Amino acid sequence: MRDGVTLAADVVRPASGPAPAIVARTPYGRYGKHQSERAARYARGGYAYVSVDVRGRGDSDGVFEPYRNDGVDGADVIEWVAGQEWCSGEVATYGGSYPGRIQWLAALHKPAALRAMVCMVTPSDPFVETPTGLPGPMHIYWHRMVDGRMLQYADDVDWTAVYRHRPVATMDEAAGFVSASWRAEVAHTTLDEWWEPVRYQHRIAEVEVPVLHVSGWYDDEQIGTPANYAAMVAAGRSGQRLLMGPWGHAVNTTRKLGEVDFGPDALIDLDARVLAFLDEHVRGIAPDEPPVPVRIFVMNAGPQAAGEWRDEQSWPPADASPTVLHLSSDGRANSRFGDGRLLSGQITVEQPPDEWTHDPDRPVPFVTEESSNQIGGPDDYLGIESRGDVLVYTSDQLTEPLEVIGPVTVIAHVATDAADTDITAKLIDVHPGNFAQRLCDGMVRLRYREGFGQARPVTPGEVYEVEIALWDTCIRLPAGHRLRLEIASSAFPKFDVNLGTGGPLGTETEGVIATNRIWHTAERPSRLILGGRPG
Repeated sequence: MRDGVTLAADVVRPASGPAPAIVARTPYGRYGKHQSERAARYARGGYAYVSVDVRGRGDSDGVFEPYRNDGVDGADVIEWVAGQEWCSGEVATYGGSYPGRIQWLAALHKPAALRAMVCMVTPSDPFVETPTGLPGPMHIYWHRMVDGRMLQYADDVDWTAVYRHRPVATMDEAAGFVSASWRAEVAHTTLDEWWEPVRYQHRIAEVEVPVLHVSGWYDDEQIGTPANYAAMVAAGRSGQRLLMGPWGHAVNTTRKLGEVDFGPDALIDLDARVLAFLDEHVRGIAPDEPPVPVRIFVMNAGPQAAGEWRDEQSWPPADASPTVLHLSSDGRANSRFGDGRLLSGQITVEQPPDEWTHDPDRPVPFVTEESSNQIGGPDDYLGIESRGDVLVYTSDQLTEPLEVIGPVTVIAHVATDAADTDITAKLIDVHPGNFAQRLCDGMVRLRYREGFGQARPVTPGEVYEVEIALWDTCIRLPAGHRLRLEIASSAFPKFDVNLGTGGPLGTETEGVIATNRIWHTAERPSRLILGGRPG
């Protein structure tokens, strides 16, 4: 590297050369069975495959500071590889999750040899996935896993107890270690200058190379992939491709998540698709047929749940028209036994607001395993919907199939008697047998209702209009199914619990009970907005 630090790398080369190279940098160990198999496959395809331990991990020198050195280091690695005698001078980058995000950080430095990127399940900028001002509690699992130079065994910890620990700042101690990076993240609760070296999305238009964007509808970091694709297309960058499957964070590894089997077509030859993309944009080999910009898997909520792949010209598809469903009740939408409804028409009569209580010591559960490797999935929320602190709004049964496709948003008119609170929203597909399948979700912390540049005071009793991004989904709902929207004030442990005091985040241990309200009237129309088209 330019500062003299040496990084460790393994190179698998094709039989003849020089050849274009693929650079894959990772904090998770540069070489193992899966990496070896992938390297061999790409070498047979005519590429030198270069696996690199990032700074401070594995056999690489230096100190590991998550993301902070990966932009400059990435540019240096690309240029070093391009200058080797076995490389033709053209370089692509490859990787998912952490290795996906650091490709963008490197690309901002504009290494001359970079020709294309393959970015999978790419994390977004700070506070996009966890819009709370704090890292999600489950992120402490990741910090434990990458503590030191080699992957740590982390499954012998009572993580549920750790996630409940207060204050958030010392959650690392509760897990049996001390993490400087965790504590630094907790200390920076607004988008200040400390975050600038690890951000890329506000500068994404500076990246000019073709990108294959890959994720899954149940990837817990999903939103960065379609958002990055859309931003690059809007910036006029050619060669952008979007591939979205019925997968979690570990893309293309299983056709089944939880109780839902997405069918025999759920898994694909992803390496073949990557090679075709690289051949086109690195080696200049024209494809046999004109490439399609967007390929998506349309999940099916029917009895067999087998979906289908579909090609589109844009994301979201141009013919997916906005569908607006208005929240409605007689003021008793608490739980699935209440009177909450989703109506296609606007509310024209006066309705009382719905009211619920948020107790920080009794948060609403978010269904997930303890590990942060996959946070949530197509889980059944029927039991959780029996709680009185969960508002439930349900549509009539569909009389004909409907495709819910594209971004999902909730506009909510809300108030609290506390100094701060969270408003969470979750879109549910209710099957005829009452299986309440989570599709997507999101939240807003009221102090950040105007963004993360600074926290804004919350005036108890004042009604605020907030917009909640529930991310994207793509599913065909058969006749007989119903759409459902849950509104609450916690989703634990996906998000930290709002203590309601309005005090400094991450250091407090005691909370207050908040009484929250949501309005649904002609003047204050709380509503669900989703892309839809006939199924």
